Amino acid sequence: MKARIPQTAMARERYAELKRILEERRREILSQVQEKMRDVRAEGALGEGQGVLDAAETSEADIQDDIEFALIQMKSETLHKIEEALARLDEGTYGYCFECGDEVSERRLRALPFAVRCKDCEEAREVAAQRERHTQRRAGGFLLDLN
Repeated sequence: MKARIPQTAMARERYAELKRILEERRREILSQVQEKMRDVRAEGALGEGQGVLDAAETSEADIQDDIEFALIQMKSETLHKIEEALARLDEGTYGYCFECGDEVSERRLRALPFAVRCKDCEEAREVAAQRERHTQRRAGGFLLDLN
């Protein structure tokens, strides 16, 4: 269900504020990603002259690289969600729950500007997902018992 934001003065003010929040968050995360990528490149350039690493040092470096990559990937996913939220804002559908169509609270949008569900629908989704994981674990344990 797609709701449209009424074009009242209050709605235009809310639109401007939400857009500012989203764009500010986008700039902040983009800056963090770019800084992290510069750090990784700089460390790579410095590491070339360090000589041979033993197995423990190599393993530790690999783990650190994996963590750095995961952090960059998470921030990139967040940037994508923000881009989607900005598109919904321009369409007039931003701030409305994907599930029930009700307005997502201003407080929730300030905390999580790319939220797509209201608090109640998100909690219901999380409970259902947790129940599904629990069911899968039990089924997995049952399959292990059969072996």
